[in-house]
Amino acid sequence: MHEAERQIVDDYCLALAQIEARLQALEIPLTALADTPPYREAVGWLRCFRGIDMLTAITILAERYVVRRFPTARALMAYLGLAPGEHSSGATTRRGRITKMGNTLVRRVLTEAAWQYQHRPGIGKGLAQRRVGQPARLIAIADKVQQRLCGRLRRMALTRMPPPKIAVATARELAGFIWAALQPTAATT
Repeated sequence: MHEAERQIVDDYCLALAQIEARLQALEIPLTALADTPPYREAVGWLRCFRGIDMLTAITILAERYVVRRFPTARALMAYLGLAPGEHSSGATTRRGRITKMGNTLVRRVLTEAAWQYQHRPGIGKGLAQRRVGQPARLIAIADKVQQRLCGRLRRMALTRMPPPKIAVATARELAGFIWAALQPTAATT
């Protein structure tokens, strides 16, 4: 390797080390925040879902006002930009790509979580630990999500749909289930 190449590689390694240090420094206060009363219960609920751990749950809950202000899951999906665009004229309705309007961060986090549903349904050791002490209704919702999305993702893969498109479709449904889990009635029933 030439000296110039070595310097570039060393610079990239330094940049990665700095980013990892920043992430570790941010993780400590976020973990403490997740354990405070306004967030503790909802973080626990969201962590029952496959692909959602503390950081993803906190990211979604940072936008919690968004979830509560929508009367339906479809309205939330549309706000997050996970709904298909529509081009209508007269009696003809054509659905297109997702709108990508709304909250980019939550859309990205949900899409990342959706990739976890490509694996067979099952409860791993970590997920089982996160579910301890959580309400049975939320665990039932999380299990329903896992069965439905794993199966749906596999069926879409058989149609040779591009994987990123499959992940976005899965994220859309996941957003609907998260909306249901975060409703005030979810805590009382």
